[in-house]
Amino acid sequence: MKVLLYTEGLKAVGKSGLGKAIQHQQKALSLEHIDYTLNPTEDYDILHINTYFPKSYLFAKKAKKHGKKVVYHAHSTEEDFRNSFLGSNLFSGLFKKWLIKCYSVGDVLITPTLYAKGLLEHYKGLENKKIYAISNGIEMEFFKRDLELGKKFRETYGYTSEDKVIIGIGLYIERKGIIDFVELAKRLPEYKFIWFGYSPLSASPQNVRDAVHTKLDNLTFAGYVERDMIRAAMCGCDLYLFPTLEETEGIPIVEACACKTKSLIRDIPNFDGWMIDGVNTYKAKNLDEFEEKIKKIISGELPDVTEKAYEVACERDLTTVGKRLHEVYDDLMKESN
Repeated sequence: MKVLLYTEGLKAVGKSGLGKAIQHQQKALSLEHIDYTLNPTEDYDILHINTYFPKSYLFAKKAKKHGKKVVYHAHSTEEDFRNSFLGSNLFSGLFKKWLIKCYSVGDVLITPTLYAKGLLEHYKGLENKKIYAISNGIEMEFFKRDLELGKKFRETYGYTSEDKVIIGIGLYIERKGIIDFVELAKRLPEYKFIWFGYSPLSASPQNVRDAVHTKLDNLTFAGYVERDMIRAAMCGCDLYLFPTLEETEGIPIVEACACKTKSLIRDIPNFDGWMIDGVNTYKAKNLDEFEEKIKKIISGELPDVTEKAYEVACERDLTTVGKRLHEVYDDLMKESN
């Protein structure tokens, strides 16, 4: 069995969550000793396709015509396309139709969570498609708590050991909750807020541009950084704040769980059933709740739930992801035989 991991425009998506997911797939397959290639000119048995661009769709159609089994990885939905870039809401209906056209080519679909699986199952045209919910996964050996790294993060950005530091991660898009992140920095000047991640502001609506251009003494936009700094920030901050409005998974919260970082996330359907308020994280529905819980978490008024959070990350280790992918591939090979 040989798998072709096909990703159109890998350089363009390399620094995004999708790019990270593709790297994780490679590691997961290597851990399972599954023979795979990234070269589309090589022979293969199963096409595992990660992108919905036109060349990807045509490549998948060609593979099917030649009798290859196709796994289409559904990283995107209409719901997480909305409130992203300039004009995304206007074109979200067309985007959904295109996703259905692409995903319909797959013999099976893989998507990161049960929530995303439920969304896709209600898309007209995908009702009878076999869909697996498999996390994009996390490298547990990399994302682990390291207080020395945490100190280096504080030194790099000029924070003292006494500063209360809150981090956010994501592209410059409304869906990630960046506007609320900035508003909370305004409301809570006693805490330091720093946002990691970058995307061209030319593609962002005016409210997002205004948020990123906000000048506050306690607010920093650090731009894109390598994962080493994300790990250090997770280990050195007092709180990971994830005010996202929609996700298909949201790997940064899993990374926070692995680093035993205190977290506060938005109470949205994607997190139902696996991120549980007061058990392995804390949740808020609106700005007032976020403000109140930030104060209580940092002051220690709310119990530390990071040990339970760590269990969430362990369940999504790449060793487990690799086994799940192996099962999907094996089932497809049995069908073809």
